Amino acid sequence: MTTLSHHTSRLGLLLICLLGLSACSDLSAKQQRVLTGGAIGTTVGAISTVAMGGCVACGAAIGGAVGAGSGYLYDYIENQDW
Repeated sequence: MTTLSHHTSRLGLLLICLLGLSACSDLSAKQQRVLTGGAIGTTVGAISTVAMGGCVACGAAIGGAVGAGSGYLYDYIENQDW
């Protein structure tokens, strides 16, 4: 890989990461909890299936769905007037 294309690919990756971060700047508390739960669930699902020798994509998808659902449920319980 040439030096120019190496720097160009790094710059492109940096711009994509910054764009992704800026898209999450104006979220409500519920959206933040769901997104955080989904991200944590995806990470835990992927790592656990790597450790167990399973399908990483399946573990990440299931973990993300469970995490997002958990984030939503947490927000729902927190906002109840008991």
